[in-house]
Amino acid sequence: MSDDNGLTGPATRRTLLAGAGAVGAAVVLTACGGDDEPAGSGSAAPTSGGPGVSPSADAGGDRGAADAIVGTADVPVGGGVIFASKGVVITQPSAGVFKGFSPICTHQKCPVSRIDGGTIICTCHNSKFSIEDGSVKGGPAKQPLPAKEIVVDGDQIRLA
Repeated sequence: MSDDNGLTGPATRRTLLAGAGAVGAAVVLTACGGDDEPAGSGSAAPTSGGPGVSPSADAGGDRGAADAIVGTADVPVGGGVIFASKGVVITQPSAGVFKGFSPICTHQKCPVSRIDGGTIICTCHNSKFSIEDGSVKGGPAKQPLPAKEIVVDGDQIRLA
């Protein structure tokens, strides 16, 4: 016996619905990505802000500095780079001034996902934070991004 949509019997409908649910779950899980991938990047490269900058996970000068996160030249002035797997956002609000912040939004603990226009942005609910001091610039977040201690050693930046 066939109904209006061409499916026969309840077992076939259950199979169809279960398959659709599995596909939906796979799409959601794929969109979430892993800890080593910033949201929307599609690769293990860090997310960066600023025009024309696209550093890779291996970016930055001296390979002997094993604990270095990024080279200073790879952090755009007026922007920054998100290293979700390292637990830090590194910004350069003005030339030669580097800041470190937590990559986790204070609103509902989503990872921040991009830097644009002098702000660190969490696209979960559109909270925006200053690249200068982590203060809230907009959105539902009420608390600033916590600062992270970083050290600039020559042309390399590492966690303190």
